[in-house]
Amino acid sequence: MTELLLGAYVFLLAIIVGFEVIGRVPSMLHTPLMSGTNAIHGVVLVSAIIVAGQAHDTSTRIIAFFAVVLGSLNVFGGFVVTDRMVNMFHSRPGERR
Repeated sequence: MTELLLGAYVFLLAIIVGFEVIGRVPSMLHTPLMSGTNAIHGVVLVSAIIVAGQAHDTSTRIIAFFAVVLGSLNVFGGFVVTDRMVNMFHSRPGERR
């Protein structure tokens, strides 16, 4: 029970700190920041894959499956956003800079 309370406390603290940190970032930097953090989310994806591979009961397998799916979507989304940002800096054919 104390592990659950400690986990909930850390989760709540992470939400508050994350909200404060992101809230102070200028809006011009939100897209690069989010694409970078989504790409780093691969660490969570690898962890979810490891947990899914070591799961013994059905509930853990289901939660790990959803963690893998959501982590994959987040990593993929981070790379899509990064690709769109990079394409903004490419000139179109026939366009002079």
